[in-house]
Amino acid sequence: MEDVTLDELRGLLAGESVALLDVRSPLEFDGTAAAHCDPRHGHIPGAVNLPLERILECRSAVEVRDLVGLPEGTDVVAYCHVGSRSRFATEVLAGAGYRARNYVGSWHEWSRAVSA
Repeated sequence: MEDVTLDELRGLLAGESVALLDVRSPLEFDGTAAAHCDPRHGHIPGAVNLPLERILECRSAVEVRDLVGLPEGTDVVAYCHVGSRSRFATEVLAGAGYRARNYVGSWHEWSRAVSA
């Protein structure tokens, strides 16, 4: 499974060819629970919040696909704060039939990017 770089993610988002899942908590997603190490808070535009905890509650690939709401085979990029929760999420998503990749830089990198 490949990781996605910042530049690759920008290209994917510009082409609208990927579903972007933020697997952090809703409070991290909306910027309420912000890490002090990040200059900006919130989420990447276009991302959908789907906390890792909800993904892990699923007991089958069918349940994961029902939760995600996208057809099997969809290109999905997951991110979190520093790439570890999203790494785990991509494993589950791939097991459910998605072409899932991890944006390893995650919000920690995106919040620092000048043109993000």
